[in-house]
Amino acid sequence: MAITGKTVVLGITGGIAAYKAADLVSRLMKLGIKVHVIMTEHACEFITPLTLQTLSQNQVAVDTFAAPQVFEVEHISLAKKADVLLIAPATANIIAKLAIGLADDMLTTTALATQAPLLLAPAMNTVMWQHPATQKNLETLVSRGAKTIGPDGGMLACGDVGAGRMSEPVDIVNAVLALFEQKQDLAGKCVLVTAGPTREDLDPVRFLANRSSGKMGYAIAKAALDRGAEVTLVSGPVSIQAPSGVNLVKVTSTQDLYDTMQSLAPEQDIIIQAAAPADYKARAVSDQKIKKQPDGGLTLDLVQTQDVAKAIGENKKPGQVFVGFAAETEKGEENARKKLSSKKLDMIALNDVTQKGAGFDVDTNVLTLISESRTLELPLMSKEDAADKLLDEVMKFMPGGLNA
Repeated sequence: MAITGKTVVLGITGGIAAYKAADLVSRLMKLGIKVHVIMTEHACEFITPLTLQTLSQNQVAVDTFAAPQVFEVEHISLAKKADVLLIAPATANIIAKLAIGLADDMLTTTALATQAPLLLAPAMNTVMWQHPATQKNLETLVSRGAKTIGPDGGMLACGDVGAGRMSEPVDIVNAVLALFEQKQDLAGKCVLVTAGPTREDLDPVRFLANRSSGKMGYAIAKAALDRGAEVTLVSGPVSIQAPSGVNLVKVTSTQDLYDTMQSLAPEQDIIIQAAAPADYKARAVSDQKIKKQPDGGLTLDLVQTQDVAKAIGENKKPGQVFVGFAAETEKGEENARKKLSSKKLDMIALNDVTQKGAGFDVDTNVLTLISESRTLELPLMSKEDAADKLLDEVMKFMPGGLNA
């Protein structure tokens, strides 16, 4: 297989796994991919720039202020050339720098200046890998769109056994190729995704809500963004960070969600309601904290909230695709099909929250995608993978699609 017209900017940092960079560059070059290498000063202690220069057939960048071979601001030039910025090995140090936006050498300044996908291949001691700071920094980068591969488990250079070994070059190359093949089928489309719960006040200190974490909706927003869409994410109160690049609109109550959707929905090509709005609210919110009752009981007077999905479905414009979610505990498909019809949805994602690994506040999901003409059962997978599968089905409803 030959790849033409693609460029990888490879960042090499100061870890023993840097020796694998020679094999990595060689494999990329054999596929016809152009490679430009940036090394940190510490990386040069493990493998020489001359080796990588010879293999890549390009000058190796190390010093931000070194005179370039031709006149150009080198880190900007490399940032623009990159179709993928790959950092292998990615040490705990470089992960921390990127997480806080530090730019003190050629590699970090290039990373901040590029709009190319970032792929990290972590490599470090097991304890360093497991340290909360490293995990938090990596979580921050992933929330901004970075991809990771590894680390693998096994015997490390320090003698420890555990996770921390850099993935093998062949696996890293396959991860790069996967990024090259990333779909852009939503380019030019406006996608509106809702996520998370809503809260309905009872008094100044209490509210009604549900277990929704927003992870599924956020994964869908990120997947749509990666596929080229202009994404608006309408989010209830959650504790996760929105993907960088989406237009985030925060709401609290179901009425907030209803009003926001009424305003934004007409301009969208695709609407995916993954939020879990409260079905009921207090008829009257108490001005003061509700105290314990003498008889030990408490009766709440609740009324139904606005049906957001039904309102959007009734006002859906021609050609607009509308997808809903149904979190169920019994008679899942029967209830989902009722919602599909009553809310005028094109497709509904049935989420049986009683299944292991599915439902709220976990990183995986099990969905059944239901439309009038098709039922597709997705097995247990990450919410990111489920989001991509859902978007594949959504595309079939777009003009020219199978269900259009």
